[in-house]
Amino acid sequence: MPYYVYAVKPFAQLEKLAEFAAFKEASTHAKALRQSKQVDAATRIKVMFADNPLAAEDLLLQVREAGPSGDE
Repeated sequence: MPYYVYAVKPFAQLEKLAEFAAFKEASTHAKALRQSKQVDAATRIKVMFADNPLAAEDLLLQVREAGPSGDE
């Protein structure tokens, strides 16, 4: 399964930026994008591991609940 790099903008707007076969390459690319001035402050760069772009977008849009308190 490939790794996808996405720009997550306000109001759940997703933009696929890249696709990589290995996590290390995807992570390096995402970190470089976060450091560059090309991305505004409201945009988050995410790496997602999924079967295809549609599955990656579905995972990115799912609401995640916080874990139980006291586990810090």
